Amino acid sequence: MHPYKLLTLIGFSLIFFTCGNNGTSKKSNFSIQINSDKTIISNAKTLSIELLNPKQIDYDSVQLTLDTKEITPSVELATIPLGEKLIKAKFFYGSKFEVAVKKVVVVNAEAPKLYTYEIVNTYPHDITSYTQGLEFYKGELYESTGQYGESKLRKLDYKNGTVLENIDLSASYFGEGLSVLNDKIYQLTWKEGRGLVYDVNSFEQIETFNYGQSKEGWGLCNDGQKFYKSDGTEYLWFLNPDTLAEEGSIQAYTNRGKLTNLNELEWVDGKIYANRYQKNGVAIINPKNGAIEAVIDFKALKKKVSKHQGLDVLNGMAYNPETETLFVTGKRWDKLFEVKIIKN
Repeated sequence: MHPYKLLTLIGFSLIFFTCGNNGTSKKSNFSIQINSDKTIISNAKTLSIELLNPKQIDYDSVQLTLDTKEITPSVELATIPLGEKLIKAKFFYGSKFEVAVKKVVVVNAEAPKLYTYEIVNTYPHDITSYTQGLEFYKGELYESTGQYGESKLRKLDYKNGTVLENIDLSASYFGEGLSVLNDKIYQLTWKEGRGLVYDVNSFEQIETFNYGQSKEGWGLCNDGQKFYKSDGTEYLWFLNPDTLAEEGSIQAYTNRGKLTNLNELEWVDGKIYANRYQKNGVAIINPKNGAIEAVIDFKALKKKVSKHQGLDVLNGMAYNPETETLFVTGKRWDKLFEVKIIKN
């Protein structure tokens, strides 16, 4: 018998099974017990798991993992990315092994802060543009728009609303978020499972890439080293800048639970700004663990644009590092707002 104590998180359910040479499974003789009966636990805690062996079965070794990562007998949850996790204890003996599994969820210890803003400038914006993504690159503003048969990629003179460059996407594509890195524009499509890559200078499409587990394309941003991609869930996926392959993910969580429908993304001073589809707010996310550290309520901006039948929700953010301001608009809004974020 090996009395093992190890990390804890939160439990929803336990699954036990035994596997032999014939591949069959049955209820395990082992189980996991944690030192908390809560279903949600904050990352400020240090928890432990005790592996129970009531039948005193003599086993050779045990492997302990959190998702796919091996864990030590004691783990501070501050070191663990937030979200749903699996703790596994795999017991080996003879030619067999048995596995005890615990589903867990880790949330942020602190509630999000509420940031405010002040409007610095207001500029004209194409009222027909179903804006999906905005981004500044070398002082120029780029925009991606959506809807089948209407999707575009554009370069704009934001001060007067003039379209400097324009590409109409195929009617089979629904344009989504975009990001620019190393003189290439990366534009997502929604349900087509494909991203489009353009030369930023010529505006010519030079390649495409396919999605992995993320399935759909919603928002995209980069930190200068890699891309972050949203798919309408609580997940943000890491994309390799060279291959565009998905190489991991984080889940966006507050102190109470996950935040879904993450849409347009923007990288701002080491954080990910994400607007939530059909909502008026923007969440500020820690890219290391998925913690939503603050929120901004932009509800008042929609009241300042022209009312018309096609008017839709807030969408489109671009941070200008030269002015240290954020540019915000929406789907079929006739205004682009330059705002300064106030961190209360």
